[in-house]
Amino acid sequence: MTVTRRAAMRSLVTAVAGITTGAGVYGYAVERHRVRVTRVSLPVSGLPRAFAGFRVGFLTDVHFGPFFSQEDVACVVDTIVAERPDLVALGGDYVNWGDRAAIGPCAEALGALRAPHGVYAVLGNHDDERATAAALRRQKIEVLRDERTRLLSGGETLELAGLRYWTRRVADIAPVLRGVATPVLLVAHDPRRLAEAAALDVAAVLAGHTHGGQVVLPGVGAIAARKFPVAAGLASRENTWMFVSRGVGTVVLPCRLGCPPEVALVTLERRGTL
Repeated sequence: MTVTRRAAMRSLVTAVAGITTGAGVYGYAVERHRVRVTRVSLPVSGLPRAFAGFRVGFLTDVHFGPFFSQEDVACVVDTIVAERPDLVALGGDYVNWGDRAAIGPCAEALGALRAPHGVYAVLGNHDDERATAAALRRQKIEVLRDERTRLLSGGETLELAGLRYWTRRVADIAPVLRGVATPVLLVAHDPRRLAEAAALDVAAVLAGHTHGGQVVLPGVGAIAARKFPVAAGLASRENTWMFVSRGVGTVVLPCRLGCPPEVALVTLERRGTL
């Protein structure tokens, strides 16, 4: 039987549509729920010996709402607590589009986080700065808005700093770091802050915001994250190393493909100055 070109094209379009629909259903129903623990070592120049092996539980981009419930948040919190990190860092975007009704329930679920050196947070572009900060602080989570704090271990110190999403220029970040005499671990929602961190000789950065691209296509990659230094994982610039997490939530489309959600256990390791 002869197959006409029109019939062949119709079959191709039908097949592509079926594959696309199937992938979308899988990304919505399955992959976005498969939260993984990513274990990664982050090189830190000048890291004091007492902090070698220091473990940071890193959770970002929750996007609490219709597609990521309080039970979902509780599940990832339990996952982090079970890893027994030395410190927990939260990377921002706790809700969607500043949804005030979601802030309280999300913060309440995050309030179960515990770590010997504390739980610290920065805010993302989706977060209402006043309401979200207040809700997190009610849960004993310290919010760093262009601020830093000093961590102590074995008589040695490490500076932990956190940036507002809108603090972007070197001239605006420099005052946050003024007077530091020890390495700085910087938490910044946006991984594009790698450039400014490198210019200021920040040792290490934790970031999120990208969702790892959320949809990663074979042979194409993470189209939605091409404007960032890296969509997910490790990156470096000059003497600064950065880890970017895929996060756990979704935005715009409640779907993940080739990009499963993650919580990260980041282990700090010593490295010499380049």
